Amino acid sequence: MSVPPGSIIVSDWHRCPDSREFFSKILHKKRRRKFGLLEAPMMPPQMNVDLVRYKVFLSGKTGVGKSALAARLAGLDLPKMHYETTGIETTVVFWPVRLKESGRVLFFRFELWDCGESAMRRFDHMLLSCKEKVDAILFLFSFTDRGSFDDLTNQISRITEPSDRVVKLVVGTKFDLFMHTDVTESDVTHFQEVWGLPVFRVGGDKRCN
Repeated sequence: MSVPPGSIIVSDWHRCPDSREFFSKILHKKRRRKFGLLEAPMMPPQMNVDLVRYKVFLSGKTGVGKSALAARLAGLDLPKMHYETTGIETTVVFWPVRLKESGRVLFFRFELWDCGESAMRRFDHMLLSCKEKVDAILFLFSFTDRGSFDDLTNQISRITEPSDRVVKLVVGTKFDLFMHTDVTESDVTHFQEVWGLPVFRVGGDKRCN
């Protein structure tokens, strides 16, 4: 059966009263809980919820904001200063959703993998570990760093193969620092036309890497 185009989840369900019981499992004092690789929200037996797991690899040059994006997606505090990730860092994000057709509630579990550029170049096994059983790859560049944008084609060619069955997305960070942008909208449009990959834009923070 073909799935009609569009979202299969209720996009604003997190604002509905019946979502509160589920979101209470990932919140503590109105802040997101931090989960380790082996941790999960505590669910009572009467809450029959399926868990859907995805591994996501964040790729990009040093300083584009990989660690900051992972922290933002997890609802954690952003780094106060730039530092290069010395090895592999993992961040676990849980998020409940309600399906449109069936009304079932699912818990997404996103495992975000971030590896420092220097470590990846020094140790070949780092990239292999990040790519193992990966479901999606986010290729990051910064709107304030032209070199990171020009390096996208090298990243995509080096990390992926045409036969790879993974979701590939591009994320441009520090988009709100428009006074210092080195990448134009025409650059982004041309990239999308050539590579056929969607480009998402996220705001930046001068404190973030």
